[in-house]
Amino acid sequence: MSDVAEPIERLVEELRRLPGVGLKTAQRLAYSLLRRPREDAERLSRAILDVKDRIRCCARCNNLSDEDPCRYCTSAVRSDETVCVVEEPNDILSIEKTREYRGRYHVLHGVLSPINGIGPDELRLKNLLERLRGGEVREVIVATNPNVEGEATAIYLAKLLKPTGVKVTRIALGVPVGSDLEFADEVTMSKALEGRREL
Repeated sequence: MSDVAEPIERLVEELRRLPGVGLKTAQRLAYSLLRRPREDAERLSRAILDVKDRIRCCARCNNLSDEDPCRYCTSAVRSDETVCVVEEPNDILSIEKTREYRGRYHVLHGVLSPINGIGPDELRLKNLLERLRGGEVREVIVATNPNVEGEATAIYLAKLLKPTGVKVTRIALGVPVGSDLEFADEVTMSKALEGRREL
């Protein structure tokens, strides 16, 4: 028999399914929600459902957005000559924090990981190749995480894109090896972009 009421236990279990949320954090969140007014819980549940209902992938770059194409793809101040390839949509935020990159983006929604059954067919590459056929793109910056999977993906992309004639560069390793882009500060991310190298 559990020491807590079944609805609380169920909420804790659902919260634990979120990344980075362990048992103690899930319990703190559950009890915090219980202490708040019902309106707060309703706003939270509406926000979650709204995200599920309204957010979709941009058909051009695969970024998550409530518009298609997304604001990065429709921005008049961005250059079509450079495309920065990232693993996940939240990686764009790390690059945008630098306020230096003015090109377009492409989101893979993953990296090569044979051990997890993720091969090239599971990555969103088709629309990237279509964009390169247009002839406007001069450089593709590969900004995958500096870990084994990110490096393998970068090497694969360099080989895949080489026949297109587009320059393929890799962000410099100002970002610590083994870490994720979302944890990089503005200066580190800025230096990584400045020191990118051709693959």
